[in-house]
Amino acid sequence: MSAADQTDLFAEEPRTPDWPAATKPAHQPLAARMRPRSLQEVVGQDHLLRPGSLLPRLVAQNRFGSLLFYGPPGSGKTSIAEAIARETKSRFVRVNAVMSNVAELREILSAARRQPAAGTILFIDELHRFNKSQQDLLLPDVEEGTVRLIGATTHNPGFYVNPPLLSRSHLFRLEPLPTAAVAGVLRAALTDPERGLGARRVAADDKLLVDLAVLCDGDLRRALNALEVLVLGLAEGSTLTAADLEVFARERRIRYDADEDEHYDTISAFIKSCRGSDPDAAMYWLAKMLAGGEDPRFIARRLVILASEDVGLADPQALPLTVAAHHAVDFVGLPEAELTLAHATLYIATAPKSNSATLALGEAHRVLKEQPVQAVPKPLRDKSGAASRQNQHGKGYRYSHDYPENISGQDYLEKPVALYVPKTAGWEAKIAERLARWRELKAQLGAAGHRPRDS
Repeated sequence: MSAADQTDLFAEEPRTPDWPAATKPAHQPLAARMRPRSLQEVVGQDHLLRPGSLLPRLVAQNRFGSLLFYGPPGSGKTSIAEAIARETKSRFVRVNAVMSNVAELREILSAARRQPAAGTILFIDELHRFNKSQQDLLLPDVEEGTVRLIGATTHNPGFYVNPPLLSRSHLFRLEPLPTAAVAGVLRAALTDPERGLGARRVAADDKLLVDLAVLCDGDLRRALNALEVLVLGLAEGSTLTAADLEVFARERRIRYDADEDEHYDTISAFIKSCRGSDPDAAMYWLAKMLAGGEDPRFIARRLVILASEDVGLADPQALPLTVAAHHAVDFVGLPEAELTLAHATLYIATAPKSNSATLALGEAHRVLKEQPVQAVPKPLRDKSGAASRQNQHGKGYRYSHDYPENISGQDYLEKPVALYVPKTAGWEAKIAERLARWRELKAQLGAAGHRPRDS
């Protein structure tokens, strides 16, 4: 049998109104047996499915085109796709992009062309796994309406779905399920004697189900699978206890995909927490990255960048401290290096902040781009070599150390440009005072008509 499940979910006569319960065998995983049978049974995605929202309206009128569902594992992407196919009585073809290939896609699309009245919905799970040629193969039939594509992906479609396919699809973002929604489904699964575990008569209090939902991080499939394992490990008629849950809690894994959305979103939250001077949030996101297996050197590099980008001259010790932390992470290694990262994170998060270096560099780049490039003034040019001396390079340079406070009154640009504006946080306040004093000295030298001395 091919990787695609090409069974027409609604081809049985007479159609049973309670499908899929009637066709799902008891040995299937609990998560599959408890899958919603309609959009109304889908939980936790109210922003997409509340009455009057776009998606329910499109399904009710059966006038939707191709759809892309983007969200974390266990948030309901497949459930919504199956519910849509059921409610619209469409032929439903399921493909997993990990196992499929071009030959299989051609066969599926050819079959859909031969059955135009069936209204084929092609559901592709993990759509991001398809390469460009596989995605391009879908375009003509999606364009013609031969199939209506429903793609599911845990990855940002903007990076993994071809622009032509993305432009022909409605994109819907699913969120991790709220704890209360997951706990509610767990309760239903525990008591449902047909699709769920009700026949085993295992009891559990609401707090324990909430705790299990919390451990599963909004992943309903994971929560249902965990509940099934826990219940099947108990005798019929017994009670699920906190001690039973501890075994699962010890094996908990944080959802964190390296080089994917979780990676980028979490490091973004970490950076913004440090920049926003919230040490508690910064430590939380640091701990999440470490628990998820993030490369500690990557975190250390971000701290070095923060030291210059966001702390800057407000605390000049931030840069050497974070550079030292980066070196320490390299030669200490995990798990002890977690302490070094915590040290550096707290320092950055609690340091006074200044982005004056960032702004000054940006302004300098802007001026270089928008204005003519200035020539180096002759007094500042290198005077090495006979040709340079003949052209009087270096003539008129004032040696700063010969003047009070090293201020000679000399200009270092032919046309002065204001790029650096010091801020008043931390150490930089002293820099602002110093620069103001130096401007006064330079103005006094200019007013006195002091001419540059030949060097």
